[in-house]
Parts: sequence; C-alpha cells; structure tokens
Amino acid sequence: MLFNSFEFLIFLPVVFLLYWFVFRGRQWQNLLVVIASYLFYGWWDWRFLLLIAFTTICSYSSGLLIEHFSSNRRKQQLISASNIILNLGILCLFKYYNFFVDNLDTLLAATFGYHLDWVTIDVILPVGISFYTFQALSYSIDVYRRSIKATHDLVEFAAYISFFPQLVAGPIERATNLLPQFQKNRHFDYALAVDGLRQMLWGFLKKIVVADNCALVVNEHWDQYQNLPGMTLLLLGVLFTIQIYCDFSGYSDIAIGCSRLFGFNLMRNFNYPYFSRSIPEFWRRWHISLMTWFRDYVYFPLGGSRCSKWKIIRNIIIVWAISGLWHGANWTFICWGLFHAMILVVYNIFGLTTKYTHVVAYGRYLPNIKEFLQMSITFFLAVIGWIIFRAESMTQAIEYFSAMVNNDFVGVPIVIGKSFIIITILVFLVEWVQRNKQHGLQDLSIKPFNHRVVRWTIYYAIIILIGAFAGMKQTFIYFQF
Repeated sequence: MLFNSFEFLIFLPVVFLLYWFVFRGRQWQNLLVVIASYLFYGWWDWRFLLLIAFTTICSYSSGLLIEHFSSNRRKQQLISASNIILNLGILCLFKYYNFFVDNLDTLLAATFGYHLDWVTIDVILPVGISFYTFQALSYSIDVYRRSIKATHDLVEFAAYISFFPQLVAGPIERATNLLPQFQKNRHFDYALAVDGLRQMLWGFLKKIVVADNCALVVNEHWDQYQNLPGMTLLLLGVLFTIQIYCDFSGYSDIAIGCSRLFGFNLMRNFNYPYFSRSIPEFWRRWHISLMTWFRDYVYFPLGGSRCSKWKIIRNIIIVWAISGLWHGANWTFICWGLFHAMILVVYNIFGLTTKYTHVVAYGRYLPNIKEFLQMSITFFLAVIGWIIFRAESMTQAIEYFSAMVNNDFVGVPIVIGKSFIIITILVFLVEWVQRNKQHGLQDLSIKPFNHRVVRWTIYYAIIILIGAFAGMKQTFIYFQF
C-alpha cells in the first residue's frame, strides 16, 4: 500500500480510530499494529508476509536463546552469528543471487572461457526487505551486546519489526529506541498528533508536488543523453538530485509524522543535507538511520577511526562499498558508494571529517560567501554521485558524463513548468528558514505565520497543491531497496 494512494487515505483514519477508541490498552494496541502492518504490507503481495513473519520469528527466537545462555558467551556468539547469517542469506538470495551469478559467469568466461551451468532465479524482490532485515539484525546484535534485554512478547516484537509507517523505507529503527515504546502504555497526545499531521503534510508536498514532477522530466529525457546539450544533462542531474531528496525525505516525513499519530517517536532520518558544507557533513544529514547503522555495526567493529591511517581508509572503503551494494544489485550503486568513499578518504587524510557539526549560518538569514561556496561544491559533488546512482549501468554513467563534457554545452533547453520551479524554490526556502527545526512546518511561531488565519491558509494551499498533482502518482524511489 502506497502512502500516496486512495487506499491509504481510508486505511489511516480507520486504524487511528480503532487504535485509540476500540483497542484500549497496550497489548491490544500492539496487536492492532501487527494486524494493520501486515495488511499494509500484504497489500502488495500476500507472499511477502511469509518472509517478514519468518524474519520476525527467527530474530525473536535468537534474542530469547541469547538471553537463555547468558553465562555462555561462546553459545551467545554462535546464536547471534547464526541469526545474522540466516537473515543476510535470505536478503542475498532475493536481492543479490542473480547479480553474483551473472558476474561470476562473466569473470570465468573472460578468464577461462568457461560458462557456469547455474541458472538465475526469477523472484519478486520483496518491498523494503533491506530495511526490516537490518532492523531485525540490530535487535539480535544489541541483545548480544547487552544493550537491550530480549523481549518475551512476540506481539510487541512483531509490531517493532513490521510497524507500518516505517516498514518499507525506514527510518531503520533500533530496538533500543522503538521497542521500549511498544512496552509502555500510550496515551493520546494532541500536540504530538498535530505536529505529526503537519510533518505528513510537508512530506506529501515534497513527494507529490516536487519529487513526482522532477521524475516526469528526468524519466522523459534521461535516455536521450547522447543527443542533449551539456547544460541540459547537468540540469537533469540537478533535477534527479532534488527528486531523490524530496522523494525519500518526503517518505521519512510521512512515516515519522504518521507514527506520532499513534504516540510513537521515530528517529530523524534527514537533516537538510543539501545545506551541508562538506561531504562528511552531508552524510551525517542524509539517511541518518542507515548511516548510523553502518557506523555502529560495521565501521566501529572494524576499528573505526581508532587505528592506523591505512586501516581507517580500508574501513571507509569497506563500509561504503557495502552501503552501495545495500542499495541494489548493480555496479552503479557500488561505484556510487566508492565515489563517496574516495571523497571521504580525502577529508579524513586532512582531518576534516568532524568539522561542521552545527547548523549552517546559525542565527543569520543568509550564509556568508565561504559557506555559500562550500554548500555549492558539496551540492555539485552530490549531483555527480546521484548521476552514477541513477544510471542503469556504469557504461551509461560514463557515456552520460562524456556527453555532458563533449556535447555542445548550450542548446535547446528542456521544458520545465514555471509554477513547478517556483514551488520547488519555495520549498527549499522554507526548509532554509526552518533548518534548525525537525521539518518545514514545525513550530510556525514567527511573524506572520503565528496568526491562525495565516497558518490555515498555508495548510489549505498545500492541500490544494497536493490534490492538483495527485494524479501523477509515482512510487517511492527507495521502495526498490
């Protein structure tokens, strides 16, 4: 079920009313969350439910077994490792099996002239499998690390794994944050729910009005790159850069806002990354839940930054190669990850990775010249990376960059609606003004927005815009991961 669908428009208020007025008490509310989440997820394909149920039972059981053998660290290690291998094995089978077989066959054919007799498998990639798999893994690892106690309530654990607002595209929640919220009584919080609705509204605006409009232009012209002028190709890269941000951060805003309607606080997933002054700062602000997951469960165990310079470089490359592969079974994703790894290595060599942890131009309306240039360079590097990410193959990516450099730079421009350009500029201006807030519509307490009439005028204007563009319905980009 898509957030931007008519079905969800009916689904959400029904679940909300049942949650607060019928299913009273924590246990009953948790049960409703599981039922609603399985309905939400099974709307795509009921067979997906078998997989998420299997993942849930395996990770739940591993937690109980790790707790049972609390005095035997070796057995705990074996149980945790078995659960990790099992979950990653399922993920690899569905997502990477064909990729590895095809590449191994190509390598053996080129080296020895030998072709494998293995066959590829024709399977549907379950929506959001990478997200809930990582969420399940973090629970097992945290129980092993004794960061959290194993839960004995299968329903609350199933609710944690399948919680429908963030099930298919995150944020990737930690058991240390979300699971305790299922373990305590919840009471309706009007202020939290209202702020959740505002955040959902802002997310829908970014997704339906900005991201989907960008998608129409990018999808129409991307494959014509060999015949387009360089400036147009750069513009398409910029449009995809805006698209993927408004699409994914829009989803996160909807998910976080939706969870607040039910009394839950999810972790922040985006912190205005395009206002970053360096690539390290960019990655502290983009897909925060995934970046911190790799930091805590891959980078730190490898030694993190507390080792020799060469090992730090090795750790960065490993983490970003895995991060690229997490996004999909294609060399474009791996090269995209390695592209950012090389940039981060340079920053690390010069000791600049932890610079810029505060909000840009804090206490000022505009950035200074240095900050503006830093943001421009960071944005340009992000655009280059997103072009690699968007390409269907590395051959296409290389040809795209070649065309961008070698084709006439100025030519016949592509047509982009003026109203869309104005709306996009306004969205980013609002986020600039609100860059020290959680989302674009949070705490509209400054003049003239502090007047009720002005606020409701803004809300209705956004709703009208969303309604006007709702017919273009595009799926969320990160559903494929």
